[in-house]
Amino acid sequence: MAMRIYTKTGDKGTTSLIGGTKVLKSHERIEAYGTVDELNSYIGLCRDLIDDPSIQEELREIQDRLFTIGSALACDPDKESQLKIPDLKEEDIVILEKKMDAMDETLSPLQAFILPGGHPTVSTIHIARCVCRRTERLIVQLLGTSEGTDNMIFKYVNRLSDYLFVLARFVGNQLKVEEVKWRPRID
Repeated sequence: MAMRIYTKTGDKGTTSLIGGTKVLKSHERIEAYGTVDELNSYIGLCRDLIDDPSIQEELREIQDRLFTIGSALACDPDKESQLKIPDLKEEDIVILEKKMDAMDETLSPLQAFILPGGHPTVSTIHIARCVCRRTERLIVQLLGTSEGTDNMIFKYVNRLSDYLFVLARFVGNQLKVEEVKWRPRID
């Protein structure tokens, strides 16, 4: 018989971290990796909306890294050294930086804040960017606890939000969407 997706073990508001430690579903670790999962879903939507195969592959790789981050955050930090959890590498961050630099070379210099929007794909990338920033804030909250987390995770998520901003501009440029500059009303 195939394994069922439901276990009924979470019916009382608790769940288990990798390693078996039970925590409340409201625990900051659960909040952090749940938001990573939300981000991963938005990245999947972005991948589905973008026609460029090279960008689709970049986003698929990013989704893989987000699963790595989620598994690290879902792991009991006291038991992590005994478990085989995938990890991030500095080169994962360098790849994001190189992709941003390559996209940036094709874009006009940013001289003002821009309003998200102009095309559903661009808007969706901006939503992913905002979810990424929320993920980043949750990881920072987790870093401030006695549990802590790997700083490589924070660096990657920080860089990823920058990447998503540049990607939104790049895709908008590909789609010939005009960037709307924010014009603050000063009375």
